[in-house]
Amino acid sequence: MRRRVLDPRVAVLRRFAVAGLALLIGSAGAFAQSGTPAPQDQSGKPPAASTAEANKDNQRKADEFVEAAQAINGPAGNPECVWLGRRVVRLMWRDDLDTAFRHLDLYDRFGCPGGHVQATFRCLTRFGGQIDPKVAETLDSRIHVCWINPGAQPQAAAAASPAPGAPATAGNATPAPAASPSPAPGAAPAPPAK
Repeated sequence: MRRRVLDPRVAVLRRFAVAGLALLIGSAGAFAQSGTPAPQDQSGKPPAASTAEANKDNQRKADEFVEAAQAINGPAGNPECVWLGRRVVRLMWRDDLDTAFRHLDLYDRFGCPGGHVQATFRCLTRFGGQIDPKVAETLDSRIHVCWINPGAQPQAAAAASPAPGAPATAGNATPAPAASPSPAPGAAPAPPAK
């Protein structure tokens, strides 16, 4: 077999072509990893307004944790239990049970009471008609109300349930159990009129 001898200029060009191809492949990988740049905030709000809004939201969350710690005795009032427990209830409400159970495992590891999650979810189901699925804040506020007081009742049912003469309860106070209607002892029916 005869061996072909290349022109030295062709050999140099091949080396440059191989080096250029390697450079091109390497830079394409770098561009692919960097992705597209994040879009700028197009909400039209200046950054100071969004920062003030974020600070206000953070302060509200901190106030909710303090309120829960003051209102609930025991571990259900601990910040980690409040945060995880409300998240579990929210996920259960949105039918994301797999994620809710994973969070519930973590909730249990912190020593938080599982019965409080159950009572809070039961309370939330009573408020179901008042929760607007398009407004996340209504769900979050109802979950917080139910976490603080699992015995809370919706306003329409709370206004109709008190017996005459019974003191009215506030929306977040635990209502007394309704007494079963029974005749007063010693009360006899009146004789029919003649």
